[in-house]
Amino acid sequence: MTYSTFDFSVTDHVAHIVFNRPDKANAMVLPFWQEMVDVFTEIDQRPEVRVVVISSTGKHFTGGLDLSAFAGLAGDMVKGDRGRISEQFRRTVAEMQESFTVIERCRVPVLAAVQGGCVGGGVDLISACDMRYCTDDAWFCIQEINIGMTADVGTLQRLPHLMPSGLVRELAYTGRRFMAAEAKSSGLVNASFANHGLMLEEVMAIAHSIAGKSPLAIHGTKEMLNYTRDHSVADALNYMQVWQAGMFLTNDLMEQMRANQEKRPAKFENLMPHKQLVQRRRY
Repeated sequence: MTYSTFDFSVTDHVAHIVFNRPDKANAMVLPFWQEMVDVFTEIDQRPEVRVVVISSTGKHFTGGLDLSAFAGLAGDMVKGDRGRISEQFRRTVAEMQESFTVIERCRVPVLAAVQGGCVGGGVDLISACDMRYCTDDAWFCIQEINIGMTADVGTLQRLPHLMPSGLVRELAYTGRRFMAAEAKSSGLVNASFANHGLMLEEVMAIAHSIAGKSPLAIHGTKEMLNYTRDHSVADALNYMQVWQAGMFLTNDLMEQMRANQEKRPAKFENLMPHKQLVQRRRY
């Protein structure tokens, strides 16, 4: 499958999504939102994928939502019955949220590599990723407040789990730029690098390290971390018991033990391919 707003490839178990509209600051035009759902559907159906990296091209990671692309949609929504318009808009927001929720729901870890500006929808996107890395000149901005709206695609729901609440509130209320050094010290990004090339090299090294681990164990680890974030410790421990009862005795465990004894890299089978019953429609 080919995509118009980013390039997609899979090499050595690592899927790579690369935003490819640098002349437009990789702004998120209408096709982008459906293509994000489509590409993660494809990833879910490709069992050889064990980790995903999202990076970009040009000066900026993304300028966020392309407002001009939504001008016609907004114009249509001010006509007609107010209640019906509101319900239509609620569903539009839900569809846009899904475009980044698929990242969080993805069975494998997703790493973001950010250069330059990461604005508005870009912050929504990276908030849904497992890990974030950036260049020393990167900056982040919850831009929605600067155009008179509340951020609505995941930033306000996910950032408080990644950074101190007071800092998240300051950024959300002021819309100021949040520079790379502060992003690193606050825990938003794992590491900062001198330039784009070095960042990609290091992020890909981390991705390949993850790809070398047991796919089933990685899947279980992500499932537990996400579940624990949203539930009590007691509930999460109970879920862990049930998960481990079904997943503990695997060939991966035996293979890793043999590999450790023989001082060699372990070789794991891919997970079983997922046969999707309902195919999504591309718009």
